[in-house]
Amino acid sequence: MELVEITPRLHLVRYAFGQAYLWQDDDGLTMVDAGIAGSAADTAAAIRAAGRAPEELRRIVLTHAHADHAGAAAELRAWGGVDVLAHRADAPVIRGDRPAAEPVLLDWERPLFERNSPQAGGLTGPPCAVDRELRDGDEIAFGGGARVLAVPGHTDGSIALHLPHHGVLFTGDSVAQLDGKAIPGVFNTDRDKLRESFGRLAALDVEIACFGHTDPFTHDAGKKLREAA
Repeated sequence: MELVEITPRLHLVRYAFGQAYLWQDDDGLTMVDAGIAGSAADTAAAIRAAGRAPEELRRIVLTHAHADHAGAAAELRAWGGVDVLAHRADAPVIRGDRPAAEPVLLDWERPLFERNSPQAGGLTGPPCAVDRELRDGDEIAFGGGARVLAVPGHTDGSIALHLPHHGVLFTGDSVAQLDGKAIPGVFNTDRDKLRESFGRLAALDVEIACFGHTDPFTHDAGKKLREAA
């Protein structure tokens, strides 16, 4: 596990595979994504390394249902007092009621997917209850009010989170970066919808953009997203 400070309230948590984000409010903690199954102990270590206690975790907001983002959600929820939030379209996958939709892979994506999918635990992780099903435009009580943005394309229920008071955007796997430039994420179920979602995110005025994979943009994020769009 590696903990990287982005701002005093925001940290990137890197696992052996994949990553998530820790947001600190004075009255509790929020994880954006949960990591792969078995990574709860690393999350607890990250929280302690940030100077807080695992008992302060209040919620996990899942950007989508894939196992490298939702795999450890049930483990973290079992700590007690932790709610799991996800978009209503991906909630049945997270609960284990139906399988995740297979991505429509481009030829160059296929070997990358076949190499990374086993490390991620496949498409679907262990089932986890969803305490709150989210919709576009909902607000979540962290970071001064986090706005939920539906950004389908990677999965039907992919979301981004915008913290307008802090200029922070969590994109999930809808966006990544390569050599300092924003690019659409890979392994998508609907590339046309993903392009529309990318454009919606690029219209936001943000300073920091936190991606589901790859390093975040820590300055001029909105400008970089608009240049790519």
